[in-house]
Formats: sequence, C-alpha cells, structure tokens
Amino acid sequence: MSDAGDRSILPVPDRDEPGPTILDARDPAATFPAIEPLRPPAGAPNVLVVLIDDAGFAASSAFGGPCSTPTAERLAAGGLKYNRFHTTALCSPTRQALLTGRNHHTVGMGGITELATSAPGYSSIRPNTCAPLAETLRLNGYSTAQFGKCHEVPVWETSPMGPFDRWPSPGGGFEYFYGFIGGEANQWYPALYEGTIPVEPDRTPEEGYHLTEDLADKAIKWVRQQKALMPDKPFFAYFAPGATHAPHHVPPEWSEKYKGTFDDGWDALRERIFERQKELGVIPGDAELTARPTEIPAWDEMDDDLKPVLARQMEVYAGFLEHTDHHIGRLVDALDDLGVLEDTLVYYIVGDNGASAEGTTNGTFNEYFMLNGAAHMETVEMMAGNIDAFGTPHAYNHYAVGWAHALDTPYQWTKQVASHWGGTRNGTVVHWPRGFGAKGEVRTQFHHVIDIAPTVLAVAGVPEPKVVHGVEQRPIEGVSMAYTFEDPSAAEQRTTQYFEMFVNRGIYHEGWTAVTRHSTPWVMSPTLPSLEEDVWELYDTNTDWTQARDLAAEQPEKLAELQQLFLEEARKYNVLPLDDRRVERLDAETAGRPTLIKGGSQLLFSGMGRLSESSLVNIKNKSHAVTAEIVVREGGASGVLVAQGGAFGGWSLYLHDGRPTYCYSFFGVQRFKVAADGQVPEGKHQVRMEFTYDGGGLAKGGGVTLYVDGQSVAEGRVEHTQPLIFSADETADVGHETGTTVSDDYDLESSRFTGTIDWVQIDLGEDAEDADHLISPEERLRIAMARQ
Repeated sequence: MSDAGDRSILPVPDRDEPGPTILDARDPAATFPAIEPLRPPAGAPNVLVVLIDDAGFAASSAFGGPCSTPTAERLAAGGLKYNRFHTTALCSPTRQALLTGRNHHTVGMGGITELATSAPGYSSIRPNTCAPLAETLRLNGYSTAQFGKCHEVPVWETSPMGPFDRWPSPGGGFEYFYGFIGGEANQWYPALYEGTIPVEPDRTPEEGYHLTEDLADKAIKWVRQQKALMPDKPFFAYFAPGATHAPHHVPPEWSEKYKGTFDDGWDALRERIFERQKELGVIPGDAELTARPTEIPAWDEMDDDLKPVLARQMEVYAGFLEHTDHHIGRLVDALDDLGVLEDTLVYYIVGDNGASAEGTTNGTFNEYFMLNGAAHMETVEMMAGNIDAFGTPHAYNHYAVGWAHALDTPYQWTKQVASHWGGTRNGTVVHWPRGFGAKGEVRTQFHHVIDIAPTVLAVAGVPEPKVVHGVEQRPIEGVSMAYTFEDPSAAEQRTTQYFEMFVNRGIYHEGWTAVTRHSTPWVMSPTLPSLEEDVWELYDTNTDWTQARDLAAEQPEKLAELQQLFLEEARKYNVLPLDDRRVERLDAETAGRPTLIKGGSQLLFSGMGRLSESSLVNIKNKSHAVTAEIVVREGGASGVLVAQGGAFGGWSLYLHDGRPTYCYSFFGVQRFKVAADGQVPEGKHQVRMEFTYDGGGLAKGGGVTLYVDGQSVAEGRVEHTQPLIFSADETADVGHETGTTVSDDYDLESSRFTGTIDWVQIDLGEDAEDADHLISPEERLRIAMARQ
C-alpha cells in the first residue's frame, strides 16, 4: 500500500484488514479503502547508475583524458565531478560492492568469480545477510532493470540450469536483465541473456551489430515502456556495458578519428594529460606527476617495428570509449525526451577499476595468449601483420601496459594494484538537477563505491533494511554522499577505507595511506615474494595528492600505526587469510569451490548450448575422447556435432561435406585439422574423436584419431594446446555453434547440423581409453550418472 508500514522489514508486511461484517456489498457501510500499489516515499527520484569497465581516472576527457566523452562532460557541467572516488581495483569485487553497499570481502568477492576459494571473503557467494540494493528498491516499489555485464555469479552457477539466486534476475533484485554473465564479452558476437534465457543478436557485425548499441537500445526501450505504463513509479536502472574491457572492439569510423594522435607514445601522452587535468581542476595545481615504475617500459625503449601497432592499439581504445559514451548519451537523451532527466539521480562512474594492464608490455592481438601464460608466443611480426584488424571482429585485442599507466595519470600503477590510486581512483560524475543546485563543480571528499547504495537509499527516503525475506541483515558499510551535493567544503564522512587485491593492499585513514604492492598484473608467475618481504610505503595525501613522496623511512611510527589499522580492518571484513595464488586458484579442487561436473565423463544432448567453460568437463592437458551418436538422413549431413570456444581458441567435432572432421583452434593463429576421406553414410552411426595427450607438462600437443562405428578413418596431430582457458565468453554448444566459429570450414549459419544428434559423450583419461566405441544411449546415461 502507498502508506506502507515498516519499510525496514522487507517485503513490507501486508496490513491486517478486519474481516467483512456486512452482508450486502450494496450497503453504503460496506466500503473499504481503495487498493493502492506499493510506491516509494514521496519524492523518491529515478536512479541511473552507469559503470564503465576498465577505464582509468585519466581516460575520459571529463577528467583530462584523450578520449572524447561529451556525455560525461555534459552531465558534469550540469552536476558534479568527484575526483577522490574509489573502487576495489577489479571488476567483480567493485560490482558486488556497488550493488550491496558492503566491502567486497564482506560479500565474498575478494577476487573474480573464476578464482573463488572456500574462504568466506573469497567464495564469490553473496551472503543472504547482504541483500542487494536492487532488491531493497524493488521491495519498496521501484521498477528495476540491469543492462550489460554481470560478473558476480559463482562459476558453478553459470549454466542454463542455474540456480539463479545470484543472477541479476531474479535473485539480484532486477525485474529485467539484458546482458552477459562473465568477465568480458566479444562486442561483435556476445553471449547474451534476457533474464535467464539465452538469446542471440538480431543481426551480424556486417549488418551493423555492436553490443554497446544493443544494450542502449534495450535500455531506452525499457525506460520508455516503464514511463508509459507506470509514470508515477520511479525506476532504478543499472547500465554496465562490457566496454571498455578487452577485447577492444569498435566500428572503424570511431577509431579513425584518433589516427596519429598517439604516435608520440605513452610518456608524452601522460605529460599532456597531466597538464590538462590541472587546467580542468580535477587535480590540484601543486600535484606531482608520479614516476613511471621500472616494470613499465618507456616509449623510447619499445621496438620501432612495434610502435605503429602500439599507436593503433590506443586509437582503437580511444574510439571504443568515445563510442561507449555516445550510446550512454542516447540513453540520457531518452530520459530528457521523456521529461524525467531533471529528477533522475545519475551516477556516471568512469571505470570499475584503474585502466587494465593485462595486455602485457607489448599489447596483444588475442588476449588469451596472456590469460594462458603464453604471451611470449605472440610475436611483433604477427601483430604488425594484423595491424588493420585491431578492433574488428577478426581480433580479440588489448592495449599495452604503457597505455594503461598513461590512462591512470597522475597516479602510480593500474587495475589489480589496489595499493595505489592508479588501481582504485576513478573519475565519477553525479547529476541530479532537482536534487541539488550545484553545477560544474568538483567535489574532493574521499568516497568509495560502497557509498553509492546508502546514497540512493537516503535520497529515496528508503530506510536501510533490517530484515529481508526473513533474514536479518548485516549493516551497510558505506556512507551516504548526499552531504556533499550542496557543500563543497563539508567534512568528509568516510575517513577510513582498506584496499586489497591479489595481496596488493593498503589502508586510507584521515588522508594518510600505507600501501604495499605484492604482485604485478601482467606477470603470471607462480612464485611471489613472501608477505614478510613486501615493502610498505607511506604517503600523506593531505599534502601529496598523487602518492608521489614516500615517507616510510621518515615516519616509521606512523607507518606501523597504519599497518596495524589495516590488519584490524582486514579481520573485520573477511580479508584474511591473504591469498596471492592465481593459476592455482583456476583449479576448483585446489581452490575448494564446487564444480558443476564431477568425475571424468559428461553426457550431452542435442540442442544443449550456452555452456560456459565451468559447465563442461575440463579436457585441457589430458587425454580425452568425444563420441557422438548421430542419424544421417538421405542425401548426407553436415554441421557441428559439438564445439567449445570459438575462433580465438577452442575445438570442434563436425561433418564437413559429410566427412568427419576435428579442428583445434590454437589462439586463432593456428588451426589443426584432422579429416576423414569418406562420408558418414545414411542411417545411425557413432562418430568418435580420441585425443592422446603427449604429457610432460601443460600446453603440450597430442595425437588425434577419428572413428566411425569403431573403425579408424583418420589420424593427425595437434601440435600445441591451450592450457588454462579457451574463452571467457564463448561457450560450448551441441548441434550448432554460437559466437564465433572454431573452424573456417563453416559459418554460424552453416554450423547447424542437418542430421539428428541423439547424444554426445565426453570422456577423460582412463574413461576415454576404456570407453567402448559403440554403446547404447541408455548405457551411456547409466554410466554418466554413476560417475557423478
């Protein structure tokens, strides 16, 4: 009801109405209060939160950067810029913190979901004692919708069977969701969901498709419909595009705008940004430009043959960010056209962490080289030969570390390095004309992403819930930023904040920071220094805005005081034990998290698809077999039997012109194919691929044998394999392929199998060697269930 009772208990309990005492409804005394739908308190505004991915403090022109962002500038001119707003240094943790108002370890997100462990602060499981903001608003009468990236679902819950408790819709409180589940998306060929239902883009890249435009289209459609049907009901919309996370994909006309802009390199760019930031007033006039770490090469040290490729990498990124801002502008324009922009609290957060240094010192044409620890295999010659393909559907590119460092000017370090502002400080714009009168001003109070949720609740007049769905709630750990809206000199209300990511850690307290960098983002090394070897630094950011002057040697007592404070905060918020493992945590058994598929065998059926890598038995670095029982109709059959991954890494078993064929795509730069000479005849048959791994370590090759009905029909080799990951966004599909195609023998349209697939079985190791080449589907199912 509109006069809702105690909003601190959600759902708001229904009022007990007295039972009917009058016999005849026509009796004038037989009247009851009119039914009124639940609405938020009077004056609650619409809320739009925009979160850009992997954009550093200095990327946007609104904060002195080289990438034109007129929408951010427009909103800042009519609102406020926050130049001391902080994130967690990584995507999943920042997003879960934003959506709950709690520190990322409190809600189990001490790292990305793919590296979850059984430790409470790192489990990737949001406790039901920490209800998300969207659910609180929904249960108070808001319409809620999310568009874009969701990287908060535990990996063992990402299959089409869920459970969906921690998906945006329904578990996350969003009534509508359109986007992708995972860390990144191919902007040309995304793996999309509408709610929990897989959907495909409505057109191809050649027909003009791009994910950011699609997301903006869906958001505009949703908000128009919401205002058309429920004009008295405010909305909470969360727009989180995959941009500008790698791969950096953008239509060429956007990147061409920047042709030649970055030819003088990242050191010169950093100097230009620094001066522009002072002119804009987003950093103080006496701020110092921090030194470039020795781990990051100078522009002059780079290979001259590589420099044109490096410049092209940055041109593509700049176009990508401008393109993203343009489509955010379309959404803002739609709100303006509807007449609701004046009463919409808009947060435009330029980055969920610092700029990404995950592209290696040379950048990459296909980032899966780096993610598999194989960056050394990507040569200058190979990248130079593909320079025109950067940003297109034929690349999965990322820029070099030097560009990331420049886009975090004037600070030290980058994404993943939570110890220094380069990893955690992100320019943020707040716009709400009806809510405050200040325009074009800068706010310098220290704030953190956990402060957004309490700000929204405060301006909506909605109390922090004490109980949600019968579960007592842990208090929100953020503080409202509303006190800063009208008063630029207001004393900051967030005086302490810890930071930790991959054991890069630090503490902020009343202007002082104590920090230590433990690991380097682009170095996939299993050997790291002990915690006792970490060197701590001390900065007084009351007088040293950029963390440029280390005072540790001069004030050891102050350093010790802050180190102790970090430990106290770490104990309070589940940060301990500190865990610097990376590669080891990719293995679920080592990490202690659940796996969806147990044992060495998995049975799949026709039509199954959108199976994430965590939804399929892991075949990497081991012998395995894939068997498919199919029916070939009169005239023959063709198409994919089963495929995993895509053009930039993966494998496919298929019929090409009726002939059994196996293709392994090694990072998209080599394709190893084994094909039979003869066609599979009409009728029911079993097609089988056996891979015999060479052994002796990771990423080795192996022999391939193809069988039809138990008879060998072809042999060949795969010389190299990908050891850790095929794709963060491409999936496995039975009977067709989505996204990009593993093999160039077919396209997406012709990938659909023209016969019938009864089942597909994947067997590992001894299971693969022992499995009969011919077995009934009933027996297959019995064996598969027994092995679970």
